[in-house]
Amino acid sequence: MVIRKIEQKDNAVVGKIVRNVLLELGAPKVGTAYADPSVDFMFETYAKERAIYFVVENNGEIVGGAGIQQLDNGEATICELQKMYFLHEARGLGLGAKMISLCLEKAKEFGFKQCYLETMPFMVDAQKLYNKTGFYNINGSMGNTGHSYCSVWMLKDL
Repeated sequence: MVIRKIEQKDNAVVGKIVRNVLLELGAPKVGTAYADPSVDFMFETYAKERAIYFVVENNGEIVGGAGIQQLDNGEATICELQKMYFLHEARGLGLGAKMISLCLEKAKEFGFKQCYLETMPFMVDAQKLYNKTGFYNINGSMGNTGHSYCSVWMLKDL
């Protein structure tokens, strides 16, 4: 497995992974990342200051990814862990923890003080991973992500 920064040529594959995983998990198309126009342009979305998106390759095939950037309509000291999705065959291998660690390391380098994330209530395994990596539940959403279906909000002090 190789973890690297996203390249423009990865856009279509990453967009397909995000949408396929959401459908596999039974998430709605509205109110989740499925409807985000940025999913089709991940390279461009993260090609700015204080933002980065990583992909994981297995034998040259992208099997997942995750990124961070400043929380939309949030304080300049708060980033968001975003669009962390892995194909079924890449789950349970410790990649999620590695990606979170790498993203949080970059968040600190970028000067963020906290990291926010949103997830769906039925994504229990993801929540366990987030808790294990130091995220804690908060009582409401932050910023303006547009993900109305994501009703579990978490934060981590960096």
